[in-house]
Amino acid sequence: MSLFSFISQNRARFITGAILIAIVVSIGLIDNFFLMWLFLGIVYLFSFYEAMRLFHIETNNQMYTYAVVIWLLALIYPNADDLFFVVAVIFASLLAYTRDFNTKLFLPFLYPTASFLFLLALYHDFGVNALFWLLVVVALTDIGAYFTGKMIGKRPFCPTSPNKTIEGVVGGVLVATFAGFFSGSTLVDWPQALVISLGVSIASVFGDLFESYLKREAGVKDSGNILPGHGGALDRVDGYLFGGIVMVLLLRGLV
Repeated sequence: MSLFSFISQNRARFITGAILIAIVVSIGLIDNFFLMWLFLGIVYLFSFYEAMRLFHIETNNQMYTYAVVIWLLALIYPNADDLFFVVAVIFASLLAYTRDFNTKLFLPFLYPTASFLFLLALYHDFGVNALFWLLVVVALTDIGAYFTGKMIGKRPFCPTSPNKTIEGVVGGVLVATFAGFFSGSTLVDWPQALVISLGVSIASVFGDLFESYLKREAGVKDSGNILPGHGGALDRVDGYLFGGIVMVLLLRGLV
């Protein structure tokens, strides 16, 4: 297949991708906390809706109200990731008090809510350059795995995602760690940049894998259809949802 044919067949995917890149780059260049909070919040609410579907939770307006309240609190509370633990305490308290509380309702607040709170905390605590570093590592893990798998991939990585190969995953992690090393070296010393890039890359692989698992359990191909050629919001941010948490924890622990 020629490059022209490949692009023609994936026209919607390329157009959507170009628009997303333009939006992300513009927000990054403006580098404003409120704008970043607003952008992440929009993506979060779409992801929350898709997670509700994947977890087979019936539409419940109260759930969306709680999600909005949490995100509004994240705008004014300095440690956004702490809010997840507040939510966990509230749910545990309700479960203990009522004894028949539907525990499934907690799942969308575990995934993806916690991850988005950590992404906002990453920006708040370490700045837009840390988000760029995360973007480089997660994107190149995916791209590197795809092309390495196409060239030399033979052994399946795991049953959850049969299209992934061990060779592809290893290649993607190596490419992302190498690129992340240079991106992260502007923020931290090189040993930390190497370790953090490696950890985030591995985490992003399993972030992608976890979303694949949820889709298989739900019996759907994509988490949604909001992004032409790409599927849903979760399909685009799955690697960042695990990678962002790991980056925050490693930056706090190693720097």
